[in-house]
Amino acid sequence: MKYDRYIRLLGKGLKCWKENGWIYTWNKIRNRRRRRQNFARVTRLQFTSEELEQQKKNIFPQDIKFSILVPLFNTPEDFLREMIQSVLDQTYGQWELCLADGSDDEHRKVGQLCKEFTHVDRRIQYKKLKKNRGIAENTNACIEIASGTYFVLLDHDDLLHPSALYEMMKVICEQDADFIYTDEAVFHNNVADSVDLHLKSDYAPDTLRSVNYICHLTAFKRELLKEAGELRKECDGSQDFDLILRLTEKAEHIVHIPRILYYWRSHPESTAGNIRTKLYAVESGHRALQDHLRRIGLEGEVLDAALPTTYRIRYKINGNPKISIVIPNQDHTDDLHTCLDSIFSISTYKNFEVVIVENGSKTKEIFSYYKEIEAKWDNVHVLLWDGAFNYAAINNFGVQQAQGEYVLLLNNDTKVITPEWMEEMLMFSQRSDVGAVGAKLYYPDNTIQHAGIIIGIDSTAEHLHKGANKDEYGFMGRLIYVQNLSAVTGACMMIRRSIWDGVGGLDERFAVAFNDVDICMKIRKAGYLIVWTPYSELYHYESKSRGYEDTPEKRKRFLSESRLFQTQWAAELAMGDPYYNPNLALVLQDVSFDEVSMLKKA
Repeated sequence: MKYDRYIRLLGKGLKCWKENGWIYTWNKIRNRRRRRQNFARVTRLQFTSEELEQQKKNIFPQDIKFSILVPLFNTPEDFLREMIQSVLDQTYGQWELCLADGSDDEHRKVGQLCKEFTHVDRRIQYKKLKKNRGIAENTNACIEIASGTYFVLLDHDDLLHPSALYEMMKVICEQDADFIYTDEAVFHNNVADSVDLHLKSDYAPDTLRSVNYICHLTAFKRELLKEAGELRKECDGSQDFDLILRLTEKAEHIVHIPRILYYWRSHPESTAGNIRTKLYAVESGHRALQDHLRRIGLEGEVLDAALPTTYRIRYKINGNPKISIVIPNQDHTDDLHTCLDSIFSISTYKNFEVVIVENGSKTKEIFSYYKEIEAKWDNVHVLLWDGAFNYAAINNFGVQQAQGEYVLLLNNDTKVITPEWMEEMLMFSQRSDVGAVGAKLYYPDNTIQHAGIIIGIDSTAEHLHKGANKDEYGFMGRLIYVQNLSAVTGACMMIRRSIWDGVGGLDERFAVAFNDVDICMKIRKAGYLIVWTPYSELYHYESKSRGYEDTPEKRKRFLSESRLFQTQWAAELAMGDPYYNPNLALVLQDVSFDEVSMLKKA
């Protein structure tokens, strides 16, 4: 039997390699053992038995009933029993379980078992359908018999944590939430052998358009569903994704509960087990996203991203606006030559100017090069900054002289990889709800230098996935799709000029460090989103032109700017990064290699 298990695992490994490639397969194998050892501990210790008992006694200020909607179709008996029992075990008792059964005649035991449970608990409602209508319409049949104030979606083979309804009730009473979602775990035979944790960010519209990261568990107000409309049959397979997009378009108070309150069962026929068993779900996801874009007034083409059920949207670029690329420089002729040569030889977007801000160069070589490039390209302008080195002040000076509608801050030690790098940033920067856009940057050894910035890491802010391999997918796939983040690096950042002026540019008190994070925080405070895209790629040699000599002066300056950032954004740091799950630690930058080490101690 032991060898049979190894043979099955080998077969699964070969299948995964064939379908996903060796890098994905190797990373999956490398992390699986550590996941199994730690995920069960994390999920098990969310609440003590004493806390669960206390929850049962708690009286809330509102009287709200949850209608748990479960469409049934040929559900295995043991799965069905476990699902219903997980509802019966809820510490909050104001609920009804609405079961709509589309099972065929060969699975009559589904109905028999459900009827048995209706006699055990009157809160269980059962309806036998004349025929299977598909996931969406079977769920709508559940809604027809539901009487609750809030609806909760539960798949027929999954499980709820005992505190699921209780925790949702808390945020309804405390935050007036009309749409709620939670973290979740993927398991095989029982919850203790969970193989994956979905530790999610707070609501992030661009992340949601890239992947249905919200998924399970969701609850939403009855009135919100009336406004958004019921589930659509044409989106079967991605009916939840379609509904989530429509609900979040209308919702006023979206609340994420960062607790694992849902257990998603993985088996050969489930989407969690193998998405390729339901390829129609991918097509339905395309349809859901395309309809979503049309409803909110955005023009774009929905494409597949690197993994199944992840998506890439190419938004329409309006007009041909000028982009001002602002590059501070001191000496390092070869680095600047590499940077400019890549911009002019690779870039497909042509309406740009390059504003080089010269600051403190000593060599004759660089000044000869300045004359050469100004003669060669009429859209290159060299400005002289006579003050002491201050990255924020130098860039502010360059932007003041720039002519473009869009500002693209760029380090001189970068090299463009993606021909459409400017278009990939511009398509987001043009949107009225977006304030700044960042790119994906690599070290010369093809490891990640920048894939977005998380505030709170090391008590200030740091790069996410720093040091991961270029081909890694990252934690929950976060290295391969567009997402919203708290900040992006100023080494390559695009900002609409009107927004730049509106927030006052870079704060010159941050002479070297944190000025890019600070402006992103100001932009977010003004009500705009920060977007990071993996489709704009560059090499970044990490400030070669200035170096990182560890001197007492530089240490003192860094500590001073670090303390200033902590003071300036104390409230935001205390609240935590909304785009980073609080169950992930804030001491490391890389969650791709060892997710388990990033989990807080339970």
